[in-house]
Amino acid sequence: MHRLFALFCLLWAMPASAQVPDYVGSERCISCHEEAGALWSGSHHAKAWTRSGPDTVLADFDGTSFAHDGMEVTFRIEGSDYLARVVEKDGSTTEYKLHSVVGVAPLQQYLFETGRGHLQSFDVVWDVEQGEWLHLYPDQDLPPDDGLHWTGPYKNWNARCAECHATGYRRNYGQRTRSYAADQAEIGVGCEACHGPGSAHLDWTTGKAPADGLSDYGFTMDFASGSEALIGQCAGCHSRREALADGNPLPGTPYHDAYTLALLRPGQYHADGQILDEVYVYGSFLQSKMYANGVTCLNCHNAHSGDLLAEGNAVCTQCHSPAGNPEFPSLSLGDYDSAAHHHHSEGAGTQCVSCHMPEQVYMQVDPRRDHSFRIPRPDLAAETGAPDTCTSCHSDRDPNWAAERIAIWFPDDRNRQPHFGQVFARARSGPESTTSDLRSLAQDEAQPGIIRATALFLLEPAATPNLATEIAGLLNHDDALIRSAAASLQRAAPPADRLQRLLPILQDPRRSVRIAAAKQMINVPPEIMSNSQRAIVQQAMADWQRSIRARLDFPETHLVLGGIALVGRNPEAAERAFREVVTLDPQHPDAWPMLVRLVHANKGPEAARQTLREGLTQVPDHPGLLGLQSQMNP
Repeated sequence: MHRLFALFCLLWAMPASAQVPDYVGSERCISCHEEAGALWSGSHHAKAWTRSGPDTVLADFDGTSFAHDGMEVTFRIEGSDYLARVVEKDGSTTEYKLHSVVGVAPLQQYLFETGRGHLQSFDVVWDVEQGEWLHLYPDQDLPPDDGLHWTGPYKNWNARCAECHATGYRRNYGQRTRSYAADQAEIGVGCEACHGPGSAHLDWTTGKAPADGLSDYGFTMDFASGSEALIGQCAGCHSRREALADGNPLPGTPYHDAYTLALLRPGQYHADGQILDEVYVYGSFLQSKMYANGVTCLNCHNAHSGDLLAEGNAVCTQCHSPAGNPEFPSLSLGDYDSAAHHHHSEGAGTQCVSCHMPEQVYMQVDPRRDHSFRIPRPDLAAETGAPDTCTSCHSDRDPNWAAERIAIWFPDDRNRQPHFGQVFARARSGPESTTSDLRSLAQDEAQPGIIRATALFLLEPAATPNLATEIAGLLNHDDALIRSAAASLQRAAPPADRLQRLLPILQDPRRSVRIAAAKQMINVPPEIMSNSQRAIVQQAMADWQRSIRARLDFPETHLVLGGIALVGRNPEAAERAFREVVTLDPQHPDAWPMLVRLVHANKGPEAARQTLREGLTQVPDHPGLLGLQSQMNP
C-alpha cells in the first residue's frame, strides 16, 4: 500500500509535446476572412472578456452607488480608471481599480484584482436591459472570509471562469505563494480558441504544406473530421465539467481527453434530466434524439456570430417540416408549425422552444434554454418532482390538467412510455430499492450514454462484487462516459478481479477514462501485480496526478488529496491537505472535523484543542465540531 501510494505521489514528467503552431491573434485572421470576422466581432464570444474602457464598460460608474445586506459600494471614474469603493458588512473598506469586463448582455460583470494575481468576479453586476446595478446572489449572507464571498476561491476568475473567456489561457498557479501568473494569447474567445493556433495556416497560404497532425489548412482543429469533434469543440466550454489540465486544451483535443463531464446528478439536473443548476448545454444535448441522429451545434447556430440561423420557429422547420431535410432522412415529415400540432392559437404556446426547450433563469436576469429537446411529460411531474413546462405558462392549472390535455391532443401513447426520470427519482431517495431498474437502464442500448452512465453512478452506493461482475462488459463500450462510470463500480470487485478488468482501460485512448480507472487502483496491493501491470498502473496514476496538480487552487482538490493520504495511511500528508482546504476556504464544513482528528493523531490533544478553537471561530455552529468539543472538553 505504501509503495503504491508513493508511486502515486511521485512527480512524473509530462511527455514531450509535439510541436504546435503559434497563436497569431484574431486581427490576423480578420484581415483575410472579413465576412466571418465581421460576424464574430459583434458576437458574445468576442465580448466574453474585454479590457475596460469607454467602449466596453456599459455600467454607470460615474458617482453611482449600490447597497445590499450591509455591504455598500460606490463607483467613480478618475481619469481613465474605473474605481469601486467597497464597504463590506464587517466595516472593512477597500477601493478597487477595474481590471476588465465580462460579457455584454443581458448583464455585464466586472473583475477586480485583489492581490497576488487574483482576479475576482464582483457580485454586483450591471443589468444591461434595465440600466441598473444588480446583486447576483441577493439571498446569500456572506462575510468577507467566506469561500463563497466574491473575494473567495469559488468566485476566482483565474480558476473558475477565465479559460472559457480567453484564447490560449494558462492560469499558472503557484501553490507555495497561492498566486497566479496567468497569461493568454488573447482575452475573449477569438478565432484561434476554436480553430487552434494560426501560424501554420498562415504558412499554408504561402504554399507550405501543414505538418502531420494538422488539418489540410494547417489547424489543430479539423471541423471536417465529423460531428463528434465539432460538438466536442463547442462542449469544452458549453458544459458542466472538470478540466483535466491547466487552462485551454489545444483546439481539436477530444473532449474526454480534456474533461470529465458532469453526469445527471442531484443539484445540477432534475431527476428527469431537465436543467436545474447552470450546466451549459452539452449534458442536456447528449440526452436528445437530435444528438443521436447527428445534429450538431452548427445546424442551428451560426459558427461565427453564435446567432440562430433563422428567426423563431424557422430554425426548427428547416428540418421539422413536410419537406424535411435530406441530411437527416430518419425525420418524421409533418407540419409542426401549425395549430394542429401545438394546439395554441397565439402567444408563447405557438413557439417550438416554449414546449421543447423550456427556460431557466440564471444570474437573476439570464434565461437559458434546455437543449435536451424533450417532449413535455406533465404526467411525470408528481413522480419526478421536475418542472412541467405546460404549467410554467398556465400557472392557474396543475400538471394533471396538462397531462389530460396532452392525452386528448395526442392519443397515441408512444410518448407516454416509462421514463428514466422515474427510476432516477426513486434512486435519489434510496438506490437499494431501485438496483434492478438502474441495472436495466445501464444495460439498455436504446438509452443515451449520459443516462446509462448516470444509472451506473447512482448504483455506486449499492455496489457489490456481483454487480461489478455483471457490468464489467461495459468497460469495453464505445462511449467514454459509460466506460468511466463502469470503472467506478469496479471498486466493489476483489482486488485481483479489479486489476484484470481495469488493465485495458488503464490504457484507454481517453484520459478521463484512464483517470476513472486509476482511482479504483489506489488500494490494490502492488504485490499482486506483475512488473508490466505495475507499469501500466503507474502511467494511469501519473495521468491522475497531473490532473490533480492542475487544480491545486481548488479547495475541493485538497479534500481529494486528503482522502488519498488517508487511504495510504499517511496522516501527516492528510493533515497538510485538510489544512490547505481551510486555508483556501475557512468555512468549509467537511474539512474542520477531519483536521481536528488528524492534528490529535499527529500532534496530541492540546494541539487538537487549539485547532478545534480555530475551527469554531470560523464555523461556530458546526455540529461535528461541537460534538468534538464535548468529547475533548468533558
